[in-house]
Amino acid sequence: MRIILGAVFTLAIGLVLTFAVRAAARRFGIVAPARADRWHKKSTAMLGGVAIYVAFVVGYFIFSPGLRGANAILMAGTLLFIAGLVDDLSEIKPYAKLIIQLIAAATAVYFGLRLPWTQYQAVNDCITIFWLVGITNAINLLDNMDGLAGGVSLISCGFLVVSFLINGQTSSAVLPALLAGAAGGFLMLNFHPATIFMGDCGSMFLGFSLGGMALMSDYGRSRSLVPVLFTPVLILLIPIFDTCVVTLTRKLSGRPISQGGRDHTSHRLVALGMSERRAVLMLYVLAALSGVLALMVRSLNVEVSLLLVPGFGLSVIFLGLYLGKVRIYEAGEQPQGNTIISALSNFSYKRRVFEVLSDVILVALAYYSSYLLRWDGNIPPDQMAIFMRTLPLLIVIQMSVLLLGGTYRGLWRYVGFDDLLVIVKSGLAGTAVSSAAVFAMYWFRGPSRAVFLLDMLLMVIFVAASRLSFRLLRALIEGRLKSHPDAKPVFIYGADDGADLLVRVILGNPDHRYVPVAFIDDDARKTGRLIHGFRIFGSSDVPRLIRTLGVSDVLISNGEVPESKLDGLRNMGLSPRRMCIRFE
Repeated sequence: MRIILGAVFTLAIGLVLTFAVRAAARRFGIVAPARADRWHKKSTAMLGGVAIYVAFVVGYFIFSPGLRGANAILMAGTLLFIAGLVDDLSEIKPYAKLIIQLIAAATAVYFGLRLPWTQYQAVNDCITIFWLVGITNAINLLDNMDGLAGGVSLISCGFLVVSFLINGQTSSAVLPALLAGAAGGFLMLNFHPATIFMGDCGSMFLGFSLGGMALMSDYGRSRSLVPVLFTPVLILLIPIFDTCVVTLTRKLSGRPISQGGRDHTSHRLVALGMSERRAVLMLYVLAALSGVLALMVRSLNVEVSLLLVPGFGLSVIFLGLYLGKVRIYEAGEQPQGNTIISALSNFSYKRRVFEVLSDVILVALAYYSSYLLRWDGNIPPDQMAIFMRTLPLLIVIQMSVLLLGGTYRGLWRYVGFDDLLVIVKSGLAGTAVSSAAVFAMYWFRGPSRAVFLLDMLLMVIFVAASRLSFRLLRALIEGRLKSHPDAKPVFIYGADDGADLLVRVILGNPDHRYVPVAFIDDDARKTGRLIHGFRIFGSSDVPRLIRTLGVSDVLISNGEVPESKLDGLRNMGLSPRRMCIRFE
């Protein structure tokens, strides 16, 4: 009950204070002006972080004073709040902010907060300082679009509350609940279209508090090291993911990491055609999925967790690679940076190197998954020994067959049936050779035949899915490309292979200035079917469609349509135009 009351209290206080801070910021001119390198298009009130900080502090002293470890988080977080406030009102050099962040992190470590990732306290202290500074800057970088940092922080707090409750840490669960309420009150005025920003005072305080609260979890109750390693990372995966995308892309483009820009994950989603609100909501969903996985690894056995987490991580990497290819910088805007970075950026075979490395992981995951499925999630020790001994051999054989089979000749963006057929053939051949080698090693005693049948199926599925990932992501994220503002609605006459090609050309090239609205075909058996989401109508429906859709043009996909048919279309008021592919 105290958890709910605390969250509701800070939510109400945070909302009231956010209204007050917004009014004060507007009155005294403390606003963020619209700039070309920022996302907002008009001046917006600043210092929303003041409302978050004050609401949390008031809630803390009422609902959970003296909580072990919380005083250190509050004290160090206050230091960062003050530093951020000064930076919002004037400006602090990036290196000065980093020094203050290191001091705050070292303070928290001094009072006993640390990640128990190794057996050596000194190493754990260094890792914890890096963790706190990293999460602080991750939330700071994530504060780049209306409602993003506040919403992701709210979701992360929710999963921290559940994690504490699973551990039986009821008192500790109050702390993230209070922070969630404070962030939620602010979010009501910060969600798109935002009327106030949190500023560095809010983002640095939120980031440090989230990172510090993750250290308060009692991992001693866990059955293995897996939750210790993965739970805090998964709960805060989205800010970590965005930081990695921004850091790598800015380095590869020669831009300073501390320099602002419209190159964050959210900006890239919008550049692909998403609305700002939908991009933020998508990142909310990803944050929720990673949080659910964080809770799952606490209850699942180690064997299953070691499959799910790398699999999810690889999916996130594919998403990062897809977004990293989005053109953000204009031509000539990318400055030349470090020569080593530039050399890596221009390395001709970097895509092939990634494909090989990802396939190594996928081959290993497929083989491991086969053992898990064969033994119902609990691999016997003798079978685990076989797996560990034969894994290197299987990787070498499978990768060699993939190479010889021609798997690395295609482009992921344009993968088709022929490419998938190559993967299937390579999977069958690789499994046949590797299973023969493994059975020969053990004189046909020990290894399970079912494992290799499952491995063949899973390896083909995993590798094929990786090749289809870019097309799938394009369908999920981009959908239909935005049409040209001057585009005209058109019918496409003929529901055949030519029509399929014609629609692909139009949808992939907005400069053609056409928007398909329906197919027209004389074959009554096709009526009511869909091609690329567009319905097929019969010729008798054309007059009605012209009136309701305002169409005046029709594109002919089949060059064999007789002139009499075209005259009939002209009599209905349509202007027919034939598709023509020319070779010169």
